[in-house]
Order: sequence, then C-alpha cells, then structure tokens
Amino acid sequence: MNSYKGEFTLDNLVFNANVKEFTHQISDIYGLSNQGTISQKEAYTQIQVLFEALKRSKQELRIGENS
Repeated sequence: MNSYKGEFTLDNLVFNANVKEFTHQISDIYGLSNQGTISQKEAYTQIQVLFEALKRSKQELRIGENS
C-alpha cells in the first residue's frame, strides 16, 4: 500500500485518488492498444480526454494554488 505524500486536505486526497484512477485507466488503454483491440490513434485520443479531465479536476479542486 502506498502512503499518502504531501499536506493532507480533503481536496488533496480527492486529487490523489483521481491521479491513481487516471494511471489505472492509462494502463488499461495501453494494454488494449498493445493487444490491437484499439488503434494507437484511438488510445492517444482516449488518453488526451483523460488528461484534460485530470487537469480540470486539478483546477476545480484548486490544487497547487496558494491560499
């Protein structure tokens, strides 16, 4: 089990969970692409969508902003 790093806040915890889910989904997409189930172009498109969602999550949670 990985330990949590950084200042503990609810927003940081939520973002940490989002990052973990992002990496899990990327791993799944990578596997599907390597198996030929989806094309590399489709994998890239899906990863772009996931990354934009992660960026949006970071902005909405105001991660990294000095308050």
